[in-house]
Amino acid sequence: MSGHVTHTGGCHCGAVTFELDAPAHLEAKRCNCSICSMTGFIHVFATKAEFRITAGKVNLTDYRFNTGTARHLFCKTCGVKSFYVPRSHPNGWSINLNCINPATITSSEVGEFDGANWEGSIHTLR
Repeated sequence: MSGHVTHTGGCHCGAVTFELDAPAHLEAKRCNCSICSMTGFIHVFATKAEFRITAGKVNLTDYRFNTGTARHLFCKTCGVKSFYVPRSHPNGWSINLNCINPATITSSEVGEFDGANWEGSIHTLR
């Protein structure tokens, strides 16, 4: 993956960790849906090949709501959602920009996504 670095990150307590192969400049989306607004999640999307859980898989708990498509994964110890399988990208991942170690990020650009009106806005993510 030319131009990519390996970012690391994890939850607050360190029980769950991950690696992400992505550019040093990260493009992300802030969503105004109910769960993203309440948790402060800022989305960095990745494919299955670009993302790896490196520790703590057994320490994750799953939460689903509405359509049940998105798999919201939280650390059982500290409650932080570092990443999840989003409804918008069910064959990939969304990683919380706030949970990526800043040492490998040269810059980031955060755009907006109208998740409160998901059905009418989803085309803007594809």
